[in-house]
Amino acid sequence: MAKLAVVAAALYAILVLAVSLPVLVTAAECDCGSDDAAAAGRRDKAGALRLKVVAIFCILAGGAVGAAVPSLGHGRLPALRPDADLFLAVKALAGGVILATGLVHILPAAFDALGSPCLAAGPWNRFPFAGMVAMLAAVATLVVDTVATGYFRRRTVARRKAAAAVGDEPSSSELGRCDGGDLEAEASDDSGAHHGHVHGMSALAPAPTTTTVDDELVRHRVISQVLELGVVVHSLIIGMSLGASDFPSTVRPLVPALTFHQLFEGIGLGGCIVQAKFRLRSMLAMAVFFSLTTPIGVAIGIGISSVYDETSPTALVVQGFLEAAAAGILVYMALVDILAEDFMSARVQSSARLQVALNTSLLLGAGLMSMLAIWA
Repeated sequence: MAKLAVVAAALYAILVLAVSLPVLVTAAECDCGSDDAAAAGRRDKAGALRLKVVAIFCILAGGAVGAAVPSLGHGRLPALRPDADLFLAVKALAGGVILATGLVHILPAAFDALGSPCLAAGPWNRFPFAGMVAMLAAVATLVVDTVATGYFRRRTVARRKAAAAVGDEPSSSELGRCDGGDLEAEASDDSGAHHGHVHGMSALAPAPTTTTVDDELVRHRVISQVLELGVVVHSLIIGMSLGASDFPSTVRPLVPALTFHQLFEGIGLGGCIVQAKFRLRSMLAMAVFFSLTTPIGVAIGIGISSVYDETSPTALVVQGFLEAAAAGILVYMALVDILAEDFMSARVQSSARLQVALNTSLLLGAGLMSMLAIWA
């Protein structure tokens, strides 16, 4: 899992550099929409700066609280443990939030950027590049998801065989530790915890037909890191967009909207981190990284507000491609890795009450995040 963390960190760095490319655009190559913006609200750089400083702290607090609720609450509140019904409902709510983020917030913004009149000279208005990039990002996420999960599962099987060969069969709790991660091994019976998966299987037995505890752990760790990758891309972009605006009438409604936006996304990411059962240090690092991303984006936007031209072709193309890629990643993660896993489980399908609760939570999360699109 250490190798996966290194790869994820490298991808984060590449994406940060890619998002920063518009900083290089210092000349206004196109003034599309500047007159409309001036008419819609008076430019007030000092007033906008005060609002943006407030936004940094509000968004930071919202993201931190959202990520902390599942991460810290599950150890103190039994209702928030991964095997509790309430946790599944919260996870469904977060899945709806992430799905709406991809389809209602990010993808339309990508279509707007790549369909801007400022790109009329190129091929951008003659082909739906945003949809194609989102599709390719979803397919690439599927490939990464499959390859990474398969690699770590094969490595786990090889470790079992090596342990069996020396006559030192590892315990189930040791099998659950991937590169030092904490499993919080549970001495549960076969009453349905972990969705009825087999526990304590001998290393000498043939390959199991159901997912074991350590296989689930690997799966959740891959999911949490890929999900954070998609969320980080979007968070940087919206933070830079907010920080680069000098119109208080534009910034003011975005402050509460983005605060709640980060709160809901933090709950979704925090739930996945809890199921991955990382060490406390790793959980804190992922939560802090997510919480700081949008405020850092706002700070970058403030720094480049005097030279950044959001209507330049370079900025529009970079923003459109990154937004579309983030949308594809988040839609795939929401549907495949967050929602389908629980909705299709035997535990949920055997309980009508749980089905109603999860569907209601899903619609509530998607509806709340969709409403935020009015302001952000």
